[in-house]
Amino acid sequence: MSAVSGRRVDPAVDEDRLHRVAVAHLTEPGDPRVSGLVDDLGAAVVHDGLLRGLDLEGLGVDAAARIGALEPERALEQAHRAGLRFVVPGDSEWPVRLDDLVRAAPVGRHGGRPLGLWVRGPLGLDELDASVALVGARAATTYGTDTTARLAVGAANAGWTVVSGAAFGIDQAAHRGAIAGGGRTVGVLACGADRVYPQAHARLIDHLAEEHCIVSETVPGGAPTRIRFLSRNRLIAALTQGTVVVEAAVRSGALNTANWAGRLHRHLMGVPGPVTSAQSAGVHQMLREDAALVVTRSEELLETLAPAGERTTSRVRGADGPRDRLTHRQRQVLEAVPLRRPADDFSIAGTAGLAPLEVRGTLLVLAEQGYVQREGVGWRLADADPRAPGQPFLDSTG
Repeated sequence: MSAVSGRRVDPAVDEDRLHRVAVAHLTEPGDPRVSGLVDDLGAAVVHDGLLRGLDLEGLGVDAAARIGALEPERALEQAHRAGLRFVVPGDSEWPVRLDDLVRAAPVGRHGGRPLGLWVRGPLGLDELDASVALVGARAATTYGTDTTARLAVGAANAGWTVVSGAAFGIDQAAHRGAIAGGGRTVGVLACGADRVYPQAHARLIDHLAEEHCIVSETVPGGAPTRIRFLSRNRLIAALTQGTVVVEAAVRSGALNTANWAGRLHRHLMGVPGPVTSAQSAGVHQMLREDAALVVTRSEELLETLAPAGERTTSRVRGADGPRDRLTHRQRQVLEAVPLRRPADDFSIAGTAGLAPLEVRGTLLVLAEQGYVQREGVGWRLADADPRAPGQPFLDSTG
């Protein structure tokens, strides 16, 4: 066994690893042509074909500009010195969920299983069995970030790893919520795992790398580009059991992640927002058109992720008040008692549709409980509500 940045790997895949490093430097991450050829022919054959200028479905022309003095051994050594490890299929750390990408159709020229993942941090990718993605808008509202943080805290408290993209807005709230909940969290970047993007999140990304995990398909030093963000999204969906979209406009990249979650048959969830909010318009569209479930609290999120029947949530309802503990007859009489002008037993009985003798006994019980009071020969509602002593009785039923 040999070491890769502090973790053990199988030496039998080391030669394949070097060829994958070389192909990754010559091609764009997330190109389904690359992953398909490597899966069918092997990384060594594809690497050799690129060096010889073979067409290989057009890859040879694209790779020509990058062919130079690349030495995969040196590139891997430099990555190790930067604290990165390159995890490939066949490693014990390889997350097998990513293999589902082999069978998923590409989305807009992005797709396929990655050649490998550059990883920085102590958390192993083989420890992501219980993981959930929380994604959404960069220009998030306070409602969105607060909701995301609560969901992340609840998931972390239950032992789930939170995966997101380390971007502004919802992503940041997801990572910070998981950390606040004492859980683990993974940042999946569109740039090299040795870089910080966005720069304003330097402290957050450094913390993830030191205590948790940073992952990227892009080679070390690689810059973040729009197409790499789209490629990155499929990894977030594939690494996790389910994806929650908290806020997303109609053209949000988070909906691309949701699309991948659906293609990979992962749980897909959305948090509704105000109907007038542009930041939630994409989520609402997803909830209407896709097989997505509404979640509003962490209990609902955990119920969705758990095996069928293993975890259920109770229906949310308001707390019971004193009136909820009254019998049906007592409520029937109470609703017949006037608010201000007192009425006698017979008048109240007629309104309630009950016998006067039964009404009289019920009124005495209600008076003891503070709901009604006698005034002269009649009854009216009490001045104070038993539910809030000292407050006026404002029940509209009087």
